[in-house]
Amino acid sequence: MKARYKSIVDMFANRIRSGDIPSGTRLPTHRALSTQEHISLATATRVYSELEAMGLVSGETGRGTFVREIALPYGHGIDQHAVATDVFDLNFNYPSLLGQGEQLRDALQRIVVSGDIESHLRYQPHAGRMTERKIIADHITTPGFQPEAENVVIVNGAQHGLTITVMGMLRPGDVVAVDAFTYSGFKVLAELYHLELVAIPALTSGPDLSVLEELCQKRHVKAVYTMPTLHNPLGWVLSHSQRKKIAEIARTYDLLVIEDTTYSYLIRRPPSPIAFYAPERTIYITGFSKSVATGLRVGAVVCPESYRPALERAVRATTWNTPSVMTTLVCNWIQDGTVARFETLKRRDARQRQAVLRSTLGDMPCITHPASYFAWFPLPDDTRADRVAKKLMDCNISVSTAEPFCTSLVVPQALRIALGSVTIESLQKALIKVREAVEYESIVNPLYI
Repeated sequence: MKARYKSIVDMFANRIRSGDIPSGTRLPTHRALSTQEHISLATATRVYSELEAMGLVSGETGRGTFVREIALPYGHGIDQHAVATDVFDLNFNYPSLLGQGEQLRDALQRIVVSGDIESHLRYQPHAGRMTERKIIADHITTPGFQPEAENVVIVNGAQHGLTITVMGMLRPGDVVAVDAFTYSGFKVLAELYHLELVAIPALTSGPDLSVLEELCQKRHVKAVYTMPTLHNPLGWVLSHSQRKKIAEIARTYDLLVIEDTTYSYLIRRPPSPIAFYAPERTIYITGFSKSVATGLRVGAVVCPESYRPALERAVRATTWNTPSVMTTLVCNWIQDGTVARFETLKRRDARQRQAVLRSTLGDMPCITHPASYFAWFPLPDDTRADRVAKKLMDCNISVSTAEPFCTSLVVPQALRIALGSVTIESLQKALIKVREAVEYESIVNPLYI
């Protein structure tokens, strides 16, 4: 015989899936459900826990339990396959420039007619060829930060750099401090490798470092993951003093610092990286997917010499080495100035898109940086992000809710908008639809049962 609570779970599930209980509906409180269904308070809590595990509802501290928009993929903002070819993609950033395809054709031809072509058919050193590591080290050198080629590990993009860092330096169960809103790809890694993420609350200009220090006093925090230069999704650029403070906390509590610099190329003269202030414990990760092209999966990890063997083992266990054709292509583009030109043009492009954003959305609340390819939109009270995202998807516009980026217990109602994947003309049209959808949903209140 089916347990009583299972029947209640099935009843709610069927009504939610049929649309009888619409998305955004606030369900009865645990105590009200207990009274209504003649079950204990613990059983009522179990009912909602099972519905949440099924992806049908979400519990929000202080607000209640709400029906999710199940027409959207669970964790919307991560599942890239959900975006069809006819959809305006404001979910993922893959900025490209006019004429890059022809430049790729020319670059491949250059590889064909020069050098030892057969060398690309053989295994490469796990960390990459030393000549190419030197080229990349020189490229990422800035005043105050001059990495040694020996400590550069070439990887298959920044995400692969994060992966080998987690594999090589952390263990299941390790506690990692992260921003309350952080890069969704690191959240996926943490889940896959069973890391415990603890959230650092966000202030206007960056993470609350006093809370990070308190966390380190209370918990055995193993590492901190940070994006100090053009944070994704909140767009902040940490000051010199904030970076020094992170380095000081890391030394005091023996933390590994994982510094993700994926979007730092968009800032013309950024402050020195945290790796400058704490080189003995910082793993600096960068890539060419955003600055050059997302399909060219080439990135680099700069690490202390003592960490390199573990990272090289992780490269060997995952991909053995970065494909040499792609690495050679990127290094050729670094040397002939193509990468620098791409970066300059994309900095200009990002600022143009931010101007479109400001002119289109008017006084709609927005957290962003004038040089970034993304923006964060806190929604008005009682406006459901999943309902707005569903309404936009019905208009063939894909956006992300806060859920994929949130590491705190309470997921706010917010949208994260990527600006770099559609034409500027299409971007303006799509942003008008975003504004209209938010305005509409802020008027139409959620239904109650």
